[in-house]
Amino acid sequence: MEKYFTRSIKLLLIFICAQFVSSCSSSSSLPSATIHSSNTVDIASYKYLIGAGDVINIFVWRNPEVSGSFTVRPDGMITTSLVEDIVASGKTPTELARSIEEILATYLRDPVVTVTVNNFVGPYSEQIRVIGEAAQPKAINYTQNMTLLDVMIAVGGLTEFADGNDAVLVRVENGAQKQYQILIEDLIKNGQISANVDVLPGDIIVIPETWF
Repeated sequence: MEKYFTRSIKLLLIFICAQFVSSCSSSSSLPSATIHSSNTVDIASYKYLIGAGDVINIFVWRNPEVSGSFTVRPDGMITTSLVEDIVASGKTPTELARSIEEILATYLRDPVVTVTVNNFVGPYSEQIRVIGEAAQPKAINYTQNMTLLDVMIAVGGLTEFADGNDAVLVRVENGAQKQYQILIEDLIKNGQISANVDVLPGDIIVIPETWF
């Protein structure tokens, strides 16, 4: 009974995924992964954005008393010795450093701030989400030049029930959702490297269950 219930839940989730995918506008295929991507988004110029849960180090030159390590709160804010509730999430480390300098200038003369990030989490909008028949479905922090193969390694590959060659990648382009067929089974089981494609921040990968 429990096994039947579990399979029913899985089929329901696959149905929901299929409905979600069918609501997106479609496109045929993505170009194979390249070292320097030719996609609309320039992967080479990607800059990491701070997210809730990130641990950031703030160094204020010649002012160790206002320097330190801080965790970005769930609301995307941080509070330091002289800076209360400043938005950190969604900014690059450099942008955050400049924002802190502006506030510290009220108290310090010509403050120079450096921000570095530890324990990378990043904002949800930047994460790659893998749902369906992956061995370990989850959200993955995007890394510059990440490919489909990197993502599949991170989620442990496919389950035995996966229909990897009917998987789709959902991406927002120019404000509209588009879907692309991706050949995961050809990539990771047959070693067809041409099936490897670049992934971008915010991509969603939906892996359906085979019906046979």
